[in-house]
Amino acid sequence: MAIKVYIDQGHNPVNPNAGAEGNGLREQDVVYTIGQLLADRLLANGNFAVRLSRPTPQTQLGTSTATSLAARVNDANSWGADYFISLHTNASDVTTASGSESLVYATGTRAAALAQDIQSNLAAVTGLPNRGVKARPGLYVLRKTAMPSVLVELGFISNPGDAALMSQSPGLFAEGVYRGIVQYTGV
Repeated sequence: MAIKVYIDQGHNPVNPNAGAEGNGLREQDVVYTIGQLLADRLLANGNFAVRLSRPTPQTQLGTSTATSLAARVNDANSWGADYFISLHTNASDVTTASGSESLVYATGTRAAALAQDIQSNLAAVTGLPNRGVKARPGLYVLRKTAMPSVLVELGFISNPGDAALMSQSPGLFAEGVYRGIVQYTGV
């Protein structure tokens, strides 16, 4: 039976719940593309079933930030996903901040182990610093999902180098997350 992976391309194309912006890029556009590429890789593997939160670039979820987040979580829960991967870009006032990090509900969990595999593979494929796995139990998509859930901050949209890499080579980020999922699931 196929492993069901729900890929949440964070944020909406426009408000409510639009993402961060930096270096001429919009978070919601960057993660939309990377999510599509990740879905393609998982489906090509043959061992995964995939559902995307935003199957088109125009897909708008909810009428507020709260209902947008709830729509993603409810869709993943009702589908019976085995894993929930939420893709985001980080941002900072410190433009030298760089690298990827993953957020989970709690450390010492299946989600944290999956996040570790994603992080190590992202760093290996992209060359960006591995900022590690951190517990963030307050995040809605991590506490309301019924399956192991990882929120991946792929890189800093506020860092010119990270932003250029995410924009010009989105396949590297999809490949890193894909390899992490494959490593964790063993397929």
